[in-house]
Amino acid sequence: MDEFAAETKVEWREWGPEPFAAAGRSGRPVLLALTAPWSADCQEMDRTTYAEPRVAANVNDGFVPVRVDIDRHPRVRDRYNMGGFPSTVFTTPEGTVITGATFLGVDGFREILDAVRRTWDGKGAEAGSVPRPLRNAGPPGGDLSARVEEHMVEQLLAAYDDEFGGWGTGVKFPLPRTVEFALVRARDQATRTLDAVRTRLADTVDGGFFRFGRDRNWGHPQREKLADENAALVRAFAHGYRYTGEAAYRDTAVRGVEYLTTDLWTGEGFAASQGGDDAYYRLEATERADADPPAVDPTVFAGHNALVADALLTVAAYTGDERARQYAERGFDAVGDLVREDGAVVRYRDPGRGETGAAGLLVSQARALAGLTTAGQVLGDPGQARAVADYAIDELQADAGAFRDGPTEGPGLLDRPLYPLDTNAELADALLDLWALTGEDRYRTAAREALAAFADATDRMGVEVAGYASAVARARDPRVVTVNTPAGSDLHRAALRLADHETAVAPADDRAPDGEAVILLDGEERGSAGDPAALENALTDPE
Repeated sequence: MDEFAAETKVEWREWGPEPFAAAGRSGRPVLLALTAPWSADCQEMDRTTYAEPRVAANVNDGFVPVRVDIDRHPRVRDRYNMGGFPSTVFTTPEGTVITGATFLGVDGFREILDAVRRTWDGKGAEAGSVPRPLRNAGPPGGDLSARVEEHMVEQLLAAYDDEFGGWGTGVKFPLPRTVEFALVRARDQATRTLDAVRTRLADTVDGGFFRFGRDRNWGHPQREKLADENAALVRAFAHGYRYTGEAAYRDTAVRGVEYLTTDLWTGEGFAASQGGDDAYYRLEATERADADPPAVDPTVFAGHNALVADALLTVAAYTGDERARQYAERGFDAVGDLVREDGAVVRYRDPGRGETGAAGLLVSQARALAGLTTAGQVLGDPGQARAVADYAIDELQADAGAFRDGPTEGPGLLDRPLYPLDTNAELADALLDLWALTGEDRYRTAAREALAAFADATDRMGVEVAGYASAVARARDPRVVTVNTPAGSDLHRAALRLADHETAVAPADDRAPDGEAVILLDGEERGSAGDPAALENALTDPE
């Protein structure tokens, strides 16, 4: 149980089958409190609503209260998320949803308690329902076509905010994967968004990036700093530097590296997150020096560490930053410790509590594989990438092609399969990199099948899943630069700098003549070079 639970007067139980069984025996509904250790709103609800004695007494007497850490239990998060965190969810003993909300003050919580009690007394188990994404048999299927990329470009144009940058006119999320997609297809949108992020969401005192801006102009930022989101932004700024040569993007990426490798480095891996105490972040630099910074969650997540290492290697590849390279290797050590012999990735390790998480969850497999394939391209060593990919394909890929988010078992609604689009795209993208590194068609086939599973939903996709369109474009026309020199050679380093970020680089690869690089487009040679200058010319005009 997290430390903030102690501030409440609720008799919380851990997530698992036992609370649902207890609810069934006692004839009471279940209260799920989905919280995050980094969330100031979750902590506020603990200090106020759940600490109010009468509210807590009502919860303890009439419900079975269960507390869920969403970082440790992503499958629970994805099935019961009410649109933000905290999520306050009331379910039947079978786990079907009666109703829910996000943050609730004392008065609002009392009202919903009374409403749920009346509904439960009147309907019992029939009061619950299964959320829509879990009712469907699976993704719609379809064929990979140029329309996927075209549609996403149309979405960029339609949703872009010409005045303030970014996409949409409400809350502004950085959307680093969308930035990366736009760098190739709508560069002005991408660079203006990067400019907004570095001026409005970057913490210029302590380093790192805040999560998002509550206002259209990126103002009133949500102050938490998550390792995976910071890593994604560091990578996006590194790619921005690669395409523009702008020192501001390089410097922003390097400052992000400094934050990740100092504040979030635990000695055993990269920490999960840092809390978002707004009062602290409003202090001037001199005042912060005398104040206690928000707490860091030291949990070492395999996926977070893989994404951080991926970002650090991207910076190192473009800038030669040795610190980034060294800490990337340390991050991969942490990932390697969490990969089982069968390729299943253990979600996390909490050194302080001696706990480890579930193994074989799709998000952990996808992120670990993405990091490991980047290691293969930059360092020449993909580690356990094959085992991680094989486990995902053998254990999680359905007959229709899409990947389930985990095993179809567990309490509540965990026995119902979920096929998350964004994680499928992330895994497919990594599988394409593994295919480029190994030449094994099994990985490309699995990637194409996973992407095709969602193709007929293309016209319903928005800019927030631009990573899917990028992966489809890569699957349709895969580009690989094979370099038959060791990783770290001049020719290999040139390939990393010169190839666009949607092109894979395979070092020490005998598909190229000894000492040369060969550009492959869908397996066909489109140019070759024996030195960096010739490679630049060949990549500029591969015909």
